[in-house]
Amino acid sequence: MSRNKSLDSSPLKGKKSPASKIKLSIFILEIVLIVLLLVLWFSSEEIKRSKNLWVLFFYSFPSEFLIAIVPHEPVLLYFGKFYQPLTVAIVAVISTVMTEALNYSAFKFVTDSSFFKKIQHRKFVTKIVDLFNKAPFIALLVAGFTPIPFYPFRFLVVLAHYPWVKYLLAVFLSRTPRFFIFALLGHMIKIPDYLLVVIFFILILVANIPLLRRFLKNRQKK
Repeated sequence: MSRNKSLDSSPLKGKKSPASKIKLSIFILEIVLIVLLLVLWFSSEEIKRSKNLWVLFFYSFPSEFLIAIVPHEPVLLYFGKFYQPLTVAIVAVISTVMTEALNYSAFKFVTDSSFFKKIQHRKFVTKIVDLFNKAPFIALLVAGFTPIPFYPFRFLVVLAHYPWVKYLLAVFLSRTPRFFIFALLGHMIKIPDYLLVVIFFILILVANIPLLRRFLKNRQKK
């Protein structure tokens, strides 16, 4: 009888711990925050035409979160027309570093799942992680400054258990000069707004071409 009672009183198998529930809640809140900011930006013509630096600050969140949905370059060019390049770069990099902290937290949540724990032990993944670990800080500096797609490194630093402090430092050191250059170009050239809109949508299309190809291939197979 006592044995049966002990079995009955044991926690249910698969029941989530309070810590895992907190992590899940934080992850959902992060996603909701970015979606709300993105919807607000796209739905308000006044915000899109605003020259307020707060708009630049909050825009950096959806433009740098996980796999970037929208490009940051045209917005830096736009604000560069009205403010000193250094001011634009500082505002943008502060919000970018904050966004990358969210990225680290979000990817950490994803990689802690049982599915991704299995993937981490695959040869292909371990080779990439080992290659990254040979010079992680330099790799992050190069990826953050150049046009190389940065989102794989957001995932890679978590897989490699790279310290988040060093990661954010690398983001700050690489993104600041990159943002400054774009703001300086915008300050010097004064690109017309309509052309910036064209550049904006071209960059969105270019970034999503791989996803579009996969979608079309899957449809053909079906």
